[in-house]
Amino acid sequence: MALSRALFDSLDEGEILSLAMDHIAATGPYSVEAGYLAVDGDLVPSRSNGQIHALAVDRRVRELAGEDGAVTVAGRPRGQGLGLRGLERLHGYLVVTSRSRPTEAERFLLATLVRHTGAALSVAYAHRRRREDALELHRLREERTALQGQLISVVAELGYQRSVHALLADVAASGGGEEAITRVLHGLTGLPALVEDRFGRLRSWTGPDRPDPYPEPDPVRQDEMLYAVARRAGPVRMEDRLVTLVRPQGEILGVLALVDARGEADEHTVLALEHAAASLAPQLAHLRNLAEVESRLHRELADDLLAGTDEASAYARSEAVGHDLHRRHYVVVVRWSNRTPDASFAQTVGRAASAVGMHSLLTRRADHVVLVADDRPHARALYEALARETGTRTGTIGVSAPCDALDDLPHRYEEAQRALEVRRHSRERYGTTFFDELGLYRILGPGNDYRELETFVHEWLGQLIDYDSRHHTAMVETLSRYFDCGGNYDETAESLAIHRSTLRYRLQRIRNISGNDLANVEDRLNLQVATRVWKIVLGEQAGNRHR
Repeated sequence: MALSRALFDSLDEGEILSLAMDHIAATGPYSVEAGYLAVDGDLVPSRSNGQIHALAVDRRVRELAGEDGAVTVAGRPRGQGLGLRGLERLHGYLVVTSRSRPTEAERFLLATLVRHTGAALSVAYAHRRRREDALELHRLREERTALQGQLISVVAELGYQRSVHALLADVAASGGGEEAITRVLHGLTGLPALVEDRFGRLRSWTGPDRPDPYPEPDPVRQDEMLYAVARRAGPVRMEDRLVTLVRPQGEILGVLALVDARGEADEHTVLALEHAAASLAPQLAHLRNLAEVESRLHRELADDLLAGTDEASAYARSEAVGHDLHRRHYVVVVRWSNRTPDASFAQTVGRAASAVGMHSLLTRRADHVVLVADDRPHARALYEALARETGTRTGTIGVSAPCDALDDLPHRYEEAQRALEVRRHSRERYGTTFFDELGLYRILGPGNDYRELETFVHEWLGQLIDYDSRHHTAMVETLSRYFDCGGNYDETAESLAIHRSTLRYRLQRIRNISGNDLANVEDRLNLQVATRVWKIVLGEQAGNRHR
């Protein structure tokens, strides 16, 4: 009775089996050899089982298949397997041996212990099932609640998605551009929204705290940022911004971003940003296509002008593309050591020229980019702008003399190339060189003709030639003899058959008329070369033309 109470007080099946095994010997001449619990259709040995006969006993107990029967235990007499049964199932086995033949009363006590153990296991099993069922029911209720919450969230999410998509679709359908997109995105998220081109220049900003001036982009850092964002799907946090790329068909056309310094962006913010980027993509693609058409028209016109073309046609085409060819123009040649003159570099040159206020037609050649500009470029502005754009200062720019007639543009193109080549082969090979500042270098190198020589001579001796023509003097001849005699006053005066004081007077008049200083090394060199060209190469023919 005490054992029965202990068995039914426990709800642990392993503990019940151990209690029964511990008290088998109290019922008669019995020894317990093993105990088993039925778990998920298998018989699991008790931890109290011995190991001597484990395998053989285990095999025999399984062969009983739920019935009571003899079990041979080596070295033990009268072994038997007793099933521990409940109302619905077998709960396990006890393997018992007896040292002697038990009496009827001892067999009754053993059978009673076995029945009470089976009943206790049945109660414990039922309690465990109820507990498991209760836990399962609780789990199912929690799962149902979670699913209901998810369903509500999905419905709300779908509604929000439809609202965002419809709003941005309306903006796109109405022809709203970048400003309309950033305005809607700011309204949906409450965060400042902005659009940059792929080079980091601001195109639109809606919201507070806009930087003024907007930071100048760093080309190297911009490329690193684009690469980092492109490697990942969806918007990417970059410092205080949530950034996504606008790239229809894989080509990056711009950057759409939200300024989120406090990290407030949630999944709805990300969703709105993604939809905005999708709406902006076709608009930027359309603008890109228009820009490509305009660029092609500009390039074709520039190519024809540099090769020589009909004036009437050129003027008409320039009006169509919005460029005034009636103004004085300069040809500008740009070459950068680390950049191939492809479409991308041509765009870079065009942006830099626009940034410094140049209005130009642009085309490209095998190793350089050409601008036909309607004003003289600043000595350093274009070079500095390109250095910032490219991230390097290893570039050279050549600028022609001014051009007042369209048919003179091919010649001015040659001048710009000459200026670029002179700069590239000079000690300071990077920077900007103007052809009309080359001096002597204008007539050096291949490809020169009499026209270039005449231009050089007229620049340095034109005023003296005109003075000699009007006053029937010999200022140019005097200057030529002075240089031929190495600047020696006595030899020069003797060769001209004049007095030394007369020579000194003439040289002073030459300084006053020409505006050049014979004591200046650069002026002296250019004047000497000009007089030699005038005397030997051009002869009197040049003097007659200038008269």
